[in-house]
Amino acid sequence: MSKRKTWKEKLHDSKDLPKVVKLTGKQAEKWGEGRMAIPSPLEVDEIMRKVPKGKLITINIIRQKIAEKHGATIGCPITTGIFAWIAAHAAEEEKAEGKKRITPWWRTLKEGGVLNPKYPGGVQKQMELLEAEGHTVVPKGKKNFKVLDYEKKLV
Repeated sequence: MSKRKTWKEKLHDSKDLPKVVKLTGKQAEKWGEGRMAIPSPLEVDEIMRKVPKGKLITINIIRQKIAEKHGATIGCPITTGIFAWIAAHAAEEEKAEGKKRITPWWRTLKEGGVLNPKYPGGVQKQMELLEAEGHTVVPKGKKNFKVLDYEKKLV
């Protein structure tokens, strides 16, 4: 039986990425003609790592940066979200090992400034870390939370 990979191992497993593919079929119907950049996990982590204290970023902004970097029309929504999740968990592994400077994953929000329940510790942990940096988190609907005026704090 094989041993499960750590989050850090997953972060460093590029799986032959990044790559750019032509949008065809249902993808082309959904996003139009063009090309989609599929990032590597480390590319997503690198963008997340650069968000300074007091600032925020959304998954869609990360996708936009990935697309621009690779000369594509869009950045892949699925892999970008998955790799942000992996980067967050890898950062927490590093923190548990005593590393002080980790990827500030809590500054990466979903579209609309919404907190991500899939991040380590769920919405509660992300909320605590954001509020510790001076952000105000408010309810959005029945289950979600968002950063108030997040648009003013985007990188």
